[in-house]
Amino acid sequence: MELVNKSRFLIKTLNWEYWPWQIFYLPVMVYYLWLALKSRSLFFFFNVNPGIESGGMLIESKKKILDLLPENLIPTTLFFNHPVSKDEVLEAMDQHSLHFPVIVKPDYGERGQRVEKIEDSVELFNYLKTNRLNIILQEFIDYPEELGIFYIRYPDERTGRITSIVKKKLLFITGDGVSNVHDLIRGHPRAFIQLKTIQQKHPDLMNFVPARNEKVELVPIANHCRGTTFLDGNDLINPKLTGVMDRIGDGIKGFYYGRFDIRCQSIQDLNDGINFKILELNGAKSEPAHIYQPGFSISEAYRVMFQHWDEMYRIAQINKSRGIRLPAFRDGWAAWRKFRHYSKLRN
Repeated sequence: MELVNKSRFLIKTLNWEYWPWQIFYLPVMVYYLWLALKSRSLFFFFNVNPGIESGGMLIESKKKILDLLPENLIPTTLFFNHPVSKDEVLEAMDQHSLHFPVIVKPDYGERGQRVEKIEDSVELFNYLKTNRLNIILQEFIDYPEELGIFYIRYPDERTGRITSIVKKKLLFITGDGVSNVHDLIRGHPRAFIQLKTIQQKHPDLMNFVPARNEKVELVPIANHCRGTTFLDGNDLINPKLTGVMDRIGDGIKGFYYGRFDIRCQSIQDLNDGINFKILELNGAKSEPAHIYQPGFSISEAYRVMFQHWDEMYRIAQINKSRGIRLPAFRDGWAAWRKFRHYSKLRN
């Protein structure tokens, strides 16, 4: 066991993409304080997306953001105040012709916490039993391609730019016809880090022996903290796709900076503006997530992060010059306290 723990520690230490976000973000926070000093407000980021609560940085309702998007571009999404019973959820699903599996997540979410793919009513009951937050339930979109597209548009310009695309590769292992899943995970560095969580979620899977070349999906949620591999997809940026994002952005009042998490049938379909769904839109707290590509230089990662914070600052300043006032300190502090409150409820 000591060797196992040491191996996990070394994997995380030697690959910065696994570092706790609090450590990785230390230089970014120093840069943020410099920008806050220049703008004379700790909460200048509220102005980057005036149409989203706190600009999408501290506290924002996922359902309210999805409501800003065209209905045909998002999965069927239901909102439930806490507490809610399993029967109430099942009745609402029936009314909206929703079937398992579904995705359930906190309405005020953070870094993929408490996001789950729910396969049946038993899993739904178990989720609700430990839940302490308002939740949204979404139709599960099983399109094969999942991307995070970072889009920026200055408030005084008609068109925007795609500054980052991340391709998401779900965590899976490949069978050799001899080893069970537990042993295969131990031989897979990315999966090995998630071993304890996978054991708790799927104890019956550990002794299963997949056939040679058989792929076994371990985590169905495309989140970096859950083992998903993030790949640099910036080669996919092109004028046609930018035009698709411009048309979407045109319809979102008060949105200028953030990342669309999208599932599509194919990259070509997405370029053509068909057969895709927007799972989430994240505002000021969004990351240009292609930086988490394995082997990506940490110095280049910080350069990209600082560049995006510069963009955020410039947009906030433009909106300020257009008459959108920065929040009073007490309002920003109230949003911070609300953020901390929901963070405790998610844990």
